[in-house]
Amino acid sequence: MKKRHKPRKRRCPAPPERSARIYVRIDPSQIGRFRFLLEACDNLGIFTVADKYKGVLQLRYSPQQEREFREFLDSLHESIPHEILHEARD
Repeated sequence: MKKRHKPRKRRCPAPPERSARIYVRIDPSQIGRFRFLLEACDNLGIFTVADKYKGVLQLRYSPQQEREFREFLDSLHESIPHEILHEARD
């Protein structure tokens, strides 16, 4: 019988000072669907509607999860076409 070992505790990285931000434009009729898909992806980020008539969203996410967030946006391009307007670099 194998001996069970306790898993090592992983050190969490220090929390970031600020969230990373991206502004995207989507079709205004797709905002609700976008929210649903973002929340379904383990709450990868949050967003604020900057202009509901033009469909401009401000997306905020942890800089430590940038790769996952980019993959989410890339996978979304087929179902909800979007355009990246601005990336806030702090």
